[in-house]
Amino acid sequence: MTTDAPALLPALQARVRETAHARTPAGCPCGAATLADRPDATVVRHAGTVAKAHAADADPAELSLRVTAAARLPGVLLPPLAPAPVDLHGRLVTYWPYGTPVDPEDPDAAPWEAAATLLARLHRTPAPAALPPMRGPAKAALAAARLSDTAPDHPATAPVLTAWAALPAWARGEAAMPGPAALCHGDLHLGQLIRHPAPDGPWLLIDVDDLGTGVPAWDLARPAAWYACGLLPPEEWHRFLTAYRAAGGPAVPAEGDPWPALDVPARALTAQTAARAVAKAVLAGRALDEVERSLVDACARMASVRPADPRG
Repeated sequence: MTTDAPALLPALQARVRETAHARTPAGCPCGAATLADRPDATVVRHAGTVAKAHAADADPAELSLRVTAAARLPGVLLPPLAPAPVDLHGRLVTYWPYGTPVDPEDPDAAPWEAAATLLARLHRTPAPAALPPMRGPAKAALAAARLSDTAPDHPATAPVLTAWAALPAWARGEAAMPGPAALCHGDLHLGQLIRHPAPDGPWLLIDVDDLGTGVPAWDLARPAAWYACGLLPPEEWHRFLTAYRAAGGPAVPAEGDPWPALDVPARALTAQTAARAVAKAVLAGRALDEVERSLVDACARMASVRPADPRG
């Protein structure tokens, strides 16, 4: 699939405007907003409609299966406005209703309990038979490869890649994930939640690009990694974990130590986040900030303790 990158954004803005007007025949407030414009996703909004151009290498069949899964899980995933992606200048585009995102300026209002409950409901839902594997390990592997290419001689690169290499093959996207497989989001963070209907409807999960079958603990791994690195306060981590368990989430035992299940995914997300941070800093020509150094330091500590593979 070839991509006409310069023409994509204006074409996407025109399409989302047309779709928004079609949804509101009496008229809608005009004015498009670009929510994201990255190589892997261009997202624009017009009134209550959002259009997303997915990565140029997105597989049409797999993305269609992921969009269909979202349509069949109302109350957990934001349902799409159209049943299948469409092509626009060589990119697959999907349409979604707008929802109110998490306010990054109000960390005390972070919906940890809602996120945990939605994940537990997702993980308890039988996965459609044809759904592909969730893409978490593959995305982490891409971040490690980019770091190796971008900053091979940076002093932070060695501890990050050493921590990455110590992980079992499945966590590096080099082997099948251990079972039993669950329906997973694949890239859970607070930016993946919105309130719909806006502005104060119930919380829902968004972004189906990584949705699929796999190890459900992966979806808990980012907050677990932040907690382990000292970047997420213990009380917020415990709010999240307690809510997940209360909702019957299968990724960790109902009680007792959750870390045998979380250890490998949390290490993988730590290495992935550190790899992205170092590569970004190098490309920007700046030193690592305090948070980025904390991630690299965590990777260095990980080298001293062998990861616990859930397969034993």
